[in-house]
Amino acid sequence: MNLRSLILLYFVSISTCWCQDSRFVLQPAMFDKITDEIVLSDNVGWIFRKGNNTSWAGKEIDVTGWTKLNPQQVYADMADESGKVEGWFRLKFGTDSLFHKKVRGVRVSTWAAIDLYIDGNRIFSGGNTGANGEPYQEYRRKSIDAIPIELEPGEHWIAIHLVDYTSPIFLNRLKSELPGSTVIRLSGSGYHPYSIDFIREVTVYSTLWVCVGTTLSLLFWIMALVTPFEKRLILIASCVTCLTLSILFITYSNSAFGISFETFMIFYYATNIAMGGYIILTAIIVATTVQRQISKWLVAILALIVAIGFVENLFPGTIGPLGTLLFMLLCAYYTIVSWKSLNGAQWAIVVGLLVTAVWLVVYLVGYLMYRRLLYPVSLLYMTGFALSFPFSLLIYLAIRFQENIKDIQTNAQQVILLLEEKKEQAVTQKQVLEEEVARQTVELRTSLENLKSTQAQLIQSEKMASLGELTAGIAHEIQNPLNFVNNFSEVSNELIVELNTELESGRPQLATEIANDIKKNLEKINYHGKRADAIVKGMLQHSRTSSGQKEPTNINALCDEYLRLSYHGLRAKDKSFNAKLETNFDPSIEKLNVVPQDIGRVILNLINNAFYAVSEKQKQNIPGYEPTVSVSTNKQSARPDDPVGRDKILISIKDNGHGIPESNKEKIFQPFFTTKPTGQGTGLGLSLSYDIIKAHGGELRVETKEGEGAEFIIQLPV
Repeated sequence: MNLRSLILLYFVSISTCWCQDSRFVLQPAMFDKITDEIVLSDNVGWIFRKGNNTSWAGKEIDVTGWTKLNPQQVYADMADESGKVEGWFRLKFGTDSLFHKKVRGVRVSTWAAIDLYIDGNRIFSGGNTGANGEPYQEYRRKSIDAIPIELEPGEHWIAIHLVDYTSPIFLNRLKSELPGSTVIRLSGSGYHPYSIDFIREVTVYSTLWVCVGTTLSLLFWIMALVTPFEKRLILIASCVTCLTLSILFITYSNSAFGISFETFMIFYYATNIAMGGYIILTAIIVATTVQRQISKWLVAILALIVAIGFVENLFPGTIGPLGTLLFMLLCAYYTIVSWKSLNGAQWAIVVGLLVTAVWLVVYLVGYLMYRRLLYPVSLLYMTGFALSFPFSLLIYLAIRFQENIKDIQTNAQQVILLLEEKKEQAVTQKQVLEEEVARQTVELRTSLENLKSTQAQLIQSEKMASLGELTAGIAHEIQNPLNFVNNFSEVSNELIVELNTELESGRPQLATEIANDIKKNLEKINYHGKRADAIVKGMLQHSRTSSGQKEPTNINALCDEYLRLSYHGLRAKDKSFNAKLETNFDPSIEKLNVVPQDIGRVILNLINNAFYAVSEKQKQNIPGYEPTVSVSTNKQSARPDDPVGRDKILISIKDNGHGIPESNKEKIFQPFFTTKPTGQGTGLGLSLSYDIIKAHGGELRVETKEGEGAEFIIQLPV
């Protein structure tokens, strides 16, 4: 039980012993000059009794046990275990001779179910109190029209049977406990035209508020979407949206007749939440606009305002103004401390706050003077309060965008000036660069000519080296038949001397045998002479400049010949070198249409490299190592997925030397790249070989494993 209930029970208890029907006289002067109504529900003459007895609606009854209580003083503490409050209110009043002509009806505003009696006659039932046996139903007002009645001069009794229940959505308080929810009014003849004007004005103004707020909200959200770099636009759009929603919710909840109490409370809480969001966002907008930062104490005050709003939702009409006062003081503080530094668009925000404050002062003055604000003034106040700050935000954005445009124009002028300076610098740099390019071009041309000369010399050196190796092999080959010719020539001379001796001695038979031996020697001399002649002819053929003409060539014979020439050439240089030669030639390979000198040079170069690799490895005296060079050929049929569809000849030259490091594998076919010591290689052999094979439409590739050897594969199309 709260403090308010204790105080109420105290006064009820001290008044129970003497409270009887009291009477006061109603006069026409009591009617409100604007609404033409008299509020009866807050009169001190009301008495109350819990329970239900239809006889309590009569004129003259015993009021012993009744307490002094008006319809606006019913609270949840009076409810039973089921949350129900049921009782009767009575009010006795008198009218003079003019009053009965003034009264035209009675108007009831409440969420509770009531039965209204005047002088014992039931003239109105709101909802269903259950008196007729039907289930309870809350009263949902359908319109603001008054219930017609006629009062004669004299004494009258108003009796109200009220039934109400606590609502979970209202924190287990009575529906009629909402401030100002249970009001009884007597209406005069001027109320009806006033109500019609009121409805028309409220409709016009509320439509204006919602339409303008919705338009501004959509405008701000569109601006926020198209200009995402302006972060404050999201705050502004959210702020105006919260204000528009609060106006929409409160307008609907106060104007929509026939809605349930739960629906009304949902919109009531939604209105408070939206208005709280509007207040918080407004404070943030003001803080970030005039000082461009959010301090810790600002966050603390905003949290306090949120807490006050939460308490106000729990206990409506208690500390709500405190949150509004804090918000006003917060805005006033920011305005005062930033007054001297305000400029441009910031003034729009400040002016909007000042105009909103002026409308608030107008409202307060009107309320203090009249104890309530007249509806036209109230609507005008609401218009000023609802639209002043949103319009100031619109003006702020307009000025802000104008300032941005000016900044952009200023920056553009600076950029243009900067571009002109850069252009002049570019012209100067262009001239310098042109001169530098011309100088470097001369240097590059000189370097290129030197490079070409060096390249020609290296190519010639490579050719001479290859020719030297070839000549050494050929010389070794010629030496063998020449030795036979010399030996048989010497033997033949000795035999001729013996032949002459035998003839002089008269031994013809021995002379004949010696003559036969001389003949055999001459045949061997002829054979080995022809062999030397063939070698010389082959050497002359290879020493000629290549004509580039392709001719049918026996690839197997070419490989075998150059293998032997290369090996004998190396043996001529180093008598201690020995290697195992392996050949595996495919007999199905027919003569291939190639340039034999070029292909022979490639094969010789690759075989020389193989012998060099195994020779270098042999020098390391590795136990069990036997230098081996293998040469093989193979005919490969065309694959089904080959678009050309031609057979290929594969020539493989393999050694078991050190192999090629992985880091050098991609560079071995580059010109002038060599792994041989200085003076032993030019780096052109593999490059020239690669180009020759490419010129024949073939492919040269290498497969190697470091430490185990290398295999060069020549692929030539048939």
